[in-house]
Amino acid sequence: MLTSFRGRLAVSLAALACGISSPALAQDEAEADGVTVSANVSLVTDYRFRGVSLSGGDPAIQGGLDVAHDSGFYAGVWASSIDGGPSYGEMEFDIYGGWSGQLSEGVSVDVGLLYYLYPSEELGLDTDYWEPYASIGFNLGPAEATVGAAYAWEQDSLGGDDNLYVYTDLSTGLPGTPLTVTGHLGYTDGVLAPPLLAGDTDDSGLDWSIGASYAAGPLEVGISYIGVEGPSIDGFTDDAIVGTVTASF
Repeated sequence: MLTSFRGRLAVSLAALACGISSPALAQDEAEADGVTVSANVSLVTDYRFRGVSLSGGDPAIQGGLDVAHDSGFYAGVWASSIDGGPSYGEMEFDIYGGWSGQLSEGVSVDVGLLYYLYPSEELGLDTDYWEPYASIGFNLGPAEATVGAAYAWEQDSLGGDDNLYVYTDLSTGLPGTPLTVTGHLGYTDGVLAPPLLAGDTDDSGLDWSIGASYAAGPLEVGISYIGVEGPSIDGFTDDAIVGTVTASF
């Protein structure tokens, strides 16, 4: 299965060896009647969502549970600790579902719908929002490429505005080693653009990252360099080196 958009794209290197973050399905899976259940837990030194820190530049604990069927349909949940203040609270909780499968040899597709929730917000605000996503993946021998988009339509939680995110991810394993090198480039047009979030008037901007990961059994360790356009604010939109440790079950 393709890693879904919930991989969170620049949240952690495990997601980048997707977006993260995309869902990152575990390698060791329990199967019954065509159903696969998997889980993952991660510790990241900074939760970066499309280049912007949602953990105040501090470490975050993340984890998810995925259920997939042989037909290609899947659903799951994912959560992360955040530093959202009274408006967003201390946790992000995502619910998602969709379908992924092969279009042809070496070409796959993933489409779905993601719902972002902030259950620990303290002000009674409407902070939750929906975001459909779609991506196409290409197997290029030792390398893989993904192009995708996500669009959040006008919703009260987004101030009545919308947001478009388009991206591409590249990854390749280094021959003879357990190392994978990854790259990511994303573009936001709308209310969630990094420059706008940082206080600029520009409602569009790029984010990017480059990194590497090492896999050993159910564990994966990675490091990545992440940056965004717009004003550089420490612990929010400044360039950062992010480390990730992920265990999959």
